[in-house]
Formats: sequence, C-alpha cells, structure tokens
Amino acid sequence: MLQVRQDGAVLRLTLDRPDVRNALDDRLIAALADAVEAAPATTRVIVLKGEGKAFCAGGDLEWMRRAAAYTREQNIADALALARLFRGLVETPAVVVAQVHGAAFGGGAGLACCADVCVAAQGTLFAFSEAKLGLVPATISPYVVAKIGAGHSRALFTTAEVFDTDRAQRIGMVHQAVELDVLEAKVEEVVANVLRCGPQAVAACKRLSQAGPLSAEAAATLLADARASEEGKEGVAAFLEKRTASFVESR
Repeated sequence: MLQVRQDGAVLRLTLDRPDVRNALDDRLIAALADAVEAAPATTRVIVLKGEGKAFCAGGDLEWMRRAAAYTREQNIADALALARLFRGLVETPAVVVAQVHGAAFGGGAGLACCADVCVAAQGTLFAFSEAKLGLVPATISPYVVAKIGAGHSRALFTTAEVFDTDRAQRIGMVHQAVELDVLEAKVEEVVANVLRCGPQAVAACKRLSQAGPLSAEAAATLLADARASEEGKEGVAAFLEKRTASFVESR
C-alpha cells in the first residue's frame, strides 16, 4: 500500500497500489499522514512518488462507494483525515518533492500542489475531477489556490477538465517537466540541491514562502537571526574559506 524508506536525510514515500493507479482510500491516506508525521527530525527531504503507470488517480472508487453510506459526522471525520495529510505535507519542515507521472487526478493533483517542488514527466495528465462526480475539491482547495491562484482554480474546478503537463507548468503547478526516462534523475538533482543548503535555513525559507509579505522589521529580524545562528555563521565561513559547509550532505 505504501513503501516507506528512510535514506539518510531523505524520506522516500511510494504509493504502492498500482492495480488501482495508486488511488487514495482511508487506509492509504492514514498511512501517508502517519509517515509524514513520524519522519525523524533529521529528515530534510521527502520524495513522494507512485508505483506503476500513474502517480495517483484520485479517490478510490470502493472507498467513495462506502462513503456514500456514511453519516454526515462520519463524512466530516473522513474529510478531516484527508486534511491532516495535506496539512502535514505543507507544514513539515522537510522539503516535499513530488515525482509525478502518468496521471494526477483529484486528490492526486492535490498532493502535487502540496509539494514544495513538483517534477513531472511529459505527457502526465492532471485534473481536479471532483465536479464530474457531483463532488467538490474542498479539502485540497486551500493548497491548490495557494499554488496556482484563484483564477486558474476557478477554471479548473468548475470544468473538471483534463490538462497536460505543459499547462500545469504554465500555471505553476509543475516546476519542472522532463521526459519520463530522466524523471528520477531530475528529482535526485532537486534532492541534491536541497541537501547542499542549511537545513534550518531551508525550513525557515519554507515557512517564509507561506507566511505572506513580512513587515520590514520582521524581515530584518529574520535575517539578523539567521546571520547570528551557528548554521549561518558556518555557511558564510565556508563560502569565504572556499570549503564545503559542515551541513552539506553529498549524494
């Protein structure tokens, strides 16, 4: 269902339900959320990918069939479990890198939008397909709107249309698009770039990008604190001395 492998400072999570194109159900959602929350403090990158022909086809049909018989309270609890997963990916201090191929529909597109970096194979198809089922992409909406903006969200939510990698890249959902045979290598380049940076600085950068504009005073304080930190001092000293900083992890 979910492959979990800790590779030094990198946590690798692989959706492993290839027979249903890695569709999300309550068990997989819980397993993913648990894995993200249980990541060791030394984790600097989380790589999220899918086994088989697709990254994630969205909600599992059997799960949705069961949910149709849930009470309102049960449906709210189910949705909150999904919200926990998305919130965990966005709030973890580790950099989340999505390795996307084949298809990312519904909740799968939501996972791609929750990632800090999304690298996709050319030819991947995307859709916020909930409206076709009479549903609403409510749980993923905060993260989708934050990633691609209200205008693109309105167009894609209300039409539920399928769109390609080129469009996904134009609207900011995908950051890099490459051929499938070099997808993994490109993701590893991203991982290597993160591991060359100070982990505390990276975590602060992730928070900064989500916080909205800072006042001049808050920005100055953040920079001053970074300069005064042991990591900041080591990074600057290493640059001036033309050596590798102690926090750099080579791959």
